[in-house]
Amino acid sequence: MSGTVPSLTIVCMAISCAVSFCLPVILLLYFRKKKGADFLPFFIGCAVMLVFALILEAAVHTVVLATPAGAFIQDHLWLYALYGGFMAGLFEETGRWIAFRTVLKHRQDKDANALMYGAGHGGFEAAAIVGVAMINNLVWSVMINSGNSAAVTDSLTGDTLAQVQQSMQTLVSTPSYQFLLGGVERIFAVAIQISLSVLVWFSVRRPGRGYLYPAAILLHLIVDAVTVILSGMGISTILLEAVIGCLAVLIALLAKGIWKRFTAES
Repeated sequence: MSGTVPSLTIVCMAISCAVSFCLPVILLLYFRKKKGADFLPFFIGCAVMLVFALILEAAVHTVVLATPAGAFIQDHLWLYALYGGFMAGLFEETGRWIAFRTVLKHRQDKDANALMYGAGHGGFEAAAIVGVAMINNLVWSVMINSGNSAAVTDSLTGDTLAQVQQSMQTLVSTPSYQFLLGGVERIFAVAIQISLSVLVWFSVRRPGRGYLYPAAILLHLIVDAVTVILSGMGISTILLEAVIGCLAVLIALLAKGIWKRFTAES
């Protein structure tokens, strides 16, 4: 490995890290103060993301993708995108649906709790995926720039050593803005998670609106599948984030329309 991690790259990492951890807290306080939402839905959202996405969904992927069928799926970009998107939508939206019908059943007097839940669901995802990764990147960057990277690599051999060295070299060579886009992506992702929470909330809260639950699964599938397909096609990260941003706006507008319609009927 050669070179050092640019200062601008470290700044971009720090900004994305701050966004990932601070955004959920800001939303928690905002929805509590301005919308009168309860605290509990936020933490239920965090728990559902952990259990249904990071544990249960991940466990299913481990089993399925290790099979011959899983290998076939991974060899075909579109199939892999549809599989991943469907599984993410199925587990996360089902987790929301179960939470709204059980532990949050008696919190449905406040529609703002749907927003609070979404902030917890998406906020935990942001902290767990991007926030933790950026902390790791920052630690490695400091070690590289201070000449202490050998403290990590000296005890490694073979493929593990090669992978760590490649990861460190990536920190050195990757354009700084790429790390900043991680924080931008999380803002879009949290907006989508809040919007999907609104759909599932009203699928439970409003009789005859059960179709909003599978609609949320479908929208989740579309966002994730488009992301995987475009990434696999090698389009620029900036263009990819622009597409995700547009999808986030469209889904947010849909959720806003549903929100206005059903809250007006209350």
